[in-house]
Amino acid sequence: MTVFYSTTDSPIGKLTLTSDGTALTGLYMELHTGMPEAASTWVLNDTAELFILARAQLSDYFAGTSQAFTVPIKPFGTEFQMTVWAELLNIPFGQTISYGELARRIDNPKASRAVGLANGQNPISIIVPCHRVIGAKGKLTGYGGGIPRKEFLLRLEQEAFAKQLTFA
Repeated sequence: MTVFYSTTDSPIGKLTLTSDGTALTGLYMELHTGMPEAASTWVLNDTAELFILARAQLSDYFAGTSQAFTVPIKPFGTEFQMTVWAELLNIPFGQTISYGELARRIDNPKASRAVGLANGQNPISIIVPCHRVIGAKGKLTGYGGGIPRKEFLLRLEQEAFAKQLTFA
């Protein structure tokens, strides 16, 4: 299968975007745990409309002017992973929940560890907001892009959310 890709700079370093030609299949940070190795079947395509849209939406997100992504996504994973990743999309911008709460939301309250593993294997970071899941006592735990990036993303969202409330 051909994988199309593009890269973009961001405040948290270079991001690699992957696609199957119709939807975004991956968004990875430099040194991202779980990032697939580029293969000979990967094709650079910086001019694809999908990547142009994704880069524009990421730029708006990092500027604090957008809270939502509309770029089509298509993560690949197990049924359980897909359930977890779908629920991540329901965590509001600027808010966090615990792994236990995420497990409860998918009607599997005893699966917080499995939820944590699935969360850590999310292939479309930022857009599928796995960074919004934290430890039960508010501690920032595991993040494929590294804890400093998780802190940055949460602070960015909280500041943008606070700014929006000020102007509302």
